Amino acid sequence: MATGLLKRAAQWVPSSPAFKLGVVRAHAWEAQAQQVEPKARDSPTMKTFQIYRWNPESPWKPELKEAMNIDGCNGLACLKKIRREKAASTVTPLPHMFVIKDLVVDMTNVYNQYILQSKKEREKVDGMYECILCACCSTSCPSYWWNPESYLGPAALLHANSDCRDEYTKERLEAVNDEFKLYRCHTILNCARACPKGLNPGKQISHIKSLQPKA
Repeated sequence: MATGLLKRAAQWVPSSPAFKLGVVRAHAWEAQAQQVEPKARDSPTMKTFQIYRWNPESPWKPELKEAMNIDGCNGLACLKKIRREKAASTVTPLPHMFVIKDLVVDMTNVYNQYILQSKKEREKVDGMYECILCACCSTSCPSYWWNPESYLGPAALLHANSDCRDEYTKERLEAVNDEFKLYRCHTILNCARACPKGLNPGKQISHIKSLQPKA
């Protein structure tokens, strides 16, 4: 393009040694640019994902299959960021849960520890929590690993703290005021790091502890 402009300008501008030198240099630059091969584009990052698959018909032989990745941390696969390195990643079910098949775990105990509020009751606490009961928090908690039947866990306690039935606050506090139900929480805060919605169950559990009557 620069050479074309110089050629057109040469028709109107009187010739001079300096101007001719500029035209020669422009021609040389254009020829050199055409000879240089285009820079090779970076090859796309190819990532291999290995997913833990368990078949109850052959429980002695779990397999690894190519699939999605959550990088070894509890989280929603649809939201988890992927590392750029090409090393294979392994996906397993939520830890310390009974595996039904492949990545599907038995959530019965988690759901039994959660009391569903009516739509009208839920509207009273809009904006206070966005828990989706994925169990990422509870299954990240070491206390829940070792006491799943007695420790309520971050998910259930988060909802206990946001219950809209305020007239039963005393009764609710008494219901969770137990060495295992409430005080197994040691504020490790794995729950907050694992929550895909950015909630902090550990903070809410600490608030419940602060509401308990002092001995």
